[in-house]
Amino acid sequence: MAEATTDTGGTKGPRRGPGAPGPRGTPTPRYLPIAEHGLIGDLRSAALVGTDGTIDWYCCTRFDAPSVFASILDADRGGCFELAADVPTRTKQFYFPDTNVLITRFFAEDGVGEIQDFMPVVDDSREADRHRLIRRVVCVRGTLPFRARVAPRFDYGSVPHTVHAYDGQAVFESPSLHLALTSTVPFEVAGPDVWSLFKLHEGEAAVFTIDRIGGDVGPRFCAVAEAEREFNATVRYWRHWLSQSRYRGRWREMVHRSALTLKLLTYAPTGAIIAAPTTSLPEQIGGERNWDYRYVWVRDAAFCVYALLRLGFIDEAESFMGFLTENVGLESVRASQAEGPLQIMYGIDGRLDLSERELPHLEGYRGSAPVRVGNAAVGQLQLDIYGALLDSFYLYDKWGKPISSGHWDSICELVDWVCNHWDQPDEGVWETRGGRKPFLYSRLMCWVAIERAMRLAQHRGLPADMVRWGRARDAIYRRIMSHGWSAERHAFVQYENSSILDASLLMMPLAKFISPTDPKWLATLDALGEDLVSDSLVYRYDPQASPDGLQGEEGTFSICSFWYVEALTRAGRLDEARLAFEKMLTYANHLGLYAEEIGHTGEQQGNFPQAFTHLALISAAFNLDRRLG
Repeated sequence: MAEATTDTGGTKGPRRGPGAPGPRGTPTPRYLPIAEHGLIGDLRSAALVGTDGTIDWYCCTRFDAPSVFASILDADRGGCFELAADVPTRTKQFYFPDTNVLITRFFAEDGVGEIQDFMPVVDDSREADRHRLIRRVVCVRGTLPFRARVAPRFDYGSVPHTVHAYDGQAVFESPSLHLALTSTVPFEVAGPDVWSLFKLHEGEAAVFTIDRIGGDVGPRFCAVAEAEREFNATVRYWRHWLSQSRYRGRWREMVHRSALTLKLLTYAPTGAIIAAPTTSLPEQIGGERNWDYRYVWVRDAAFCVYALLRLGFIDEAESFMGFLTENVGLESVRASQAEGPLQIMYGIDGRLDLSERELPHLEGYRGSAPVRVGNAAVGQLQLDIYGALLDSFYLYDKWGKPISSGHWDSICELVDWVCNHWDQPDEGVWETRGGRKPFLYSRLMCWVAIERAMRLAQHRGLPADMVRWGRARDAIYRRIMSHGWSAERHAFVQYENSSILDASLLMMPLAKFISPTDPKWLATLDALGEDLVSDSLVYRYDPQASPDGLQGEEGTFSICSFWYVEALTRAGRLDEARLAFEKMLTYANHLGLYAEEIGHTGEQQGNFPQAFTHLALISAAFNLDRRLG
């Protein structure tokens, strides 16, 4: 038995560390571009795999658990799982068609090899607690040497661990988590890590697996034959799921990749849908706009329900409704009713406390500190969430299943609260930290909340205080038209009686508040195009004109770019809409994935991949394709 103990605080990895040698001495970058990654997952947790074959982000056993591999946030201290050909190569990465099984190929002088990365999706049996990650290496042509280095760093690289190796297995033990590594090729322990150098000939394969162990789950060797069975089962799962899609339009491949990505961001045990699987990937390199997105934003998840329902995925919508019922019901009302019956976000298990803290021992992606876990925006007032949520209830009843009497009782309480509080200033959809304002988008979505509830009541014959609701709905409409319109800018504006533009206004015709060909809306669309659009890419707002309490700049916001496509579509400007949409598709990464933002030179910025962007892509593609005929 070999055993090693280490304090991981200052350990430097050979691949990512300063001056680290790559194959035959080739220098390797400390950080890959954010876009140079693919995502795998098992509907409980997820991992990012770089185009060089390295897993540099993985949280086990759930999305919001402390990281095991986090070299994307600190090349030296974060931990990673390197696996690559040990000679100079070119690499390409793609998904096995219609699945979330990721393949990274290595092209060398003497051969071609590939890594097949996947996480088996299992039911709620004991095996679900295994959280198995499988890496199958195959030599496709010729002969190739490979190298592997497994270097976990537990609890965001803050706690030490021990390594025990025996009988082809290595067990990494930390105070809170034990992981087992099994391999079909020999390896050795070196300090806190496990290394392997091996050679494969054409047709040969090697398998590495990482299992969470503890309780009733012990280490289990994964032979090449078992890896083959798991691979085939995982492929079948994803293809069966995707076969439910009703989309047959022009951009089927991109739409289906977005749907598969949204499904990967679903936490199966509760039905929660997270905003993104990462934390603190920066909106600006070297800036402070670094946030933890591994939680359930009511707004984002509700919009996801809309996108999935559009494609025919009823079960996901039903699961999210179950999450709301079980974890975010009105029994979770906070002490101050003035702050709203709902939080803007929840943990994937419905927990309320998402306290934000910084991890000063991590340098951040390319030095972009601070690294944050938790999210202080949880305490903000964002009135727009009620419109997003009530719209999802309305659409679920329309395209999914009739809502229950219990759901209707909750809806009535939510609408009554909105009727009493819609005119409060709040932090708004962009979660600004510069103070509350009477944001127009918040007013708009309060109107949506009441209007959708009224539609639902009329359609189903449900009891409702329609007179009171109607008065509040009409008051919001008149307030927006009188205080949200700027004669000076000849446009609707970010907040009442201002002259600042905001891309969230693109939702006005999408939410059916105003006709997409109304003269006031067309003037607003032109103004947004002049001020916030750069070659089809859309900025949220100008932080110089509207300070948000943070330093630095940000890139264009990809969901807004897809909203812009949809607004052009609904206005009948189909040629412009199609060109803008096709341009946006060129900003996707090699797998069709998007981060939150796009930088000045086209690079992906922010947490990756982001649900918000992919759901907006689905909606824009669906509506543009329908209008094109």
